[in-house]
Amino acid sequence: MGGVFCSPERIWHSEYCMETIDVLIRRKGTHGMPTEPYGAAIRERLPDHNVVVAHTPDEEASLIKRARVLSSVHVSQELLEKAETLELFAGVAAGYDHLPLDQFSKQGVIVTNAAGIHAPNIAEQVLGYILMHTRRLEIAINQTQRSHWQHFQAGELNGSTVTVVGLGAIGMAVVDRLRGFGVETIGVRYTPSKGGPTDEVIGFDDAKLQSALARTDYLILAAPLSETTRGLIDKRAFDTLPPDCYLVNVGRGPVVDTDDLVTALRSDELSGAGLDVTDPEPLPADHPLWDFNNVIITPHNAGHTPKHWERLADIVAMNVEQLDTQDQSGEFVNVIQQPE
Repeated sequence: MGGVFCSPERIWHSEYCMETIDVLIRRKGTHGMPTEPYGAAIRERLPDHNVVVAHTPDEEASLIKRARVLSSVHVSQELLEKAETLELFAGVAAGYDHLPLDQFSKQGVIVTNAAGIHAPNIAEQVLGYILMHTRRLEIAINQTQRSHWQHFQAGELNGSTVTVVGLGAIGMAVVDRLRGFGVETIGVRYTPSKGGPTDEVIGFDDAKLQSALARTDYLILAAPLSETTRGLIDKRAFDTLPPDCYLVNVGRGPVVDTDDLVTALRSDELSGAGLDVTDPEPLPADHPLWDFNNVIITPHNAGHTPKHWERLADIVAMNVEQLDTQDQSGEFVNVIQQPE
């Protein structure tokens, strides 16, 4: 049996190494971050558990057969079907519309996501878009690059109305960071009766939403993609928004109708946009959105933070401990889908 090596740091799998794997982490992380630190963070929290980071597709295909928990950005149905003991999938991102939820349900697997771990950094990026636009710092950057000294006029955030669509962890964090800027806030959520930290909370009722858009100076989209939010900001919405409104999208690209956005920008029906997400994505190099001086585009990286793995490891560790109790009726964290 010589040469067979089983350890938490790396497993060279063979028929002789058949330990149960408590947490299997796929080799590809998110935002270009390697997954080894993620594995180390979970081991620190679960020292008595077998936590393995796969390093090749072959390892993933072999090791998933005996994993209790799988953690990754996504998983194909083909790979998922190889799982024989899987109890929980721990997504490393907040979004889950790309996951094979029907297959997870069929196999009786609990699905969780990383909701909440991105809230501080995404909220900071939202404020960055807003303040850069309000104070017209893009002009200063351009002039600095040309060593050109010329006065320009800027705006002021104080006294503005900010509408935040989506009052989840990200939307809440945005509203929290807006405190102190002297703005009026409107929150849009599926169940307005739950209330929220904004001065006013409304639902997706058409009349109320249109009324809110009509008095919005800054529109922040922080909602997930759903049948309700897909294409929510379209020509009608752009016709309703004041022409000096600034749009920020850190939710999902298809929440905005891209063609209608381009038309609104070309027609000066919008003062600009900060887009961390687009439709399509990645945005092709010849797409007209790249041509606007009043549009800032970041490649879906508002979610990046050096604290990503540490925050996610806290969630995964709690859920593994809940699995250990053998009581699946208990409280799991960030559940997206749970077998009945």
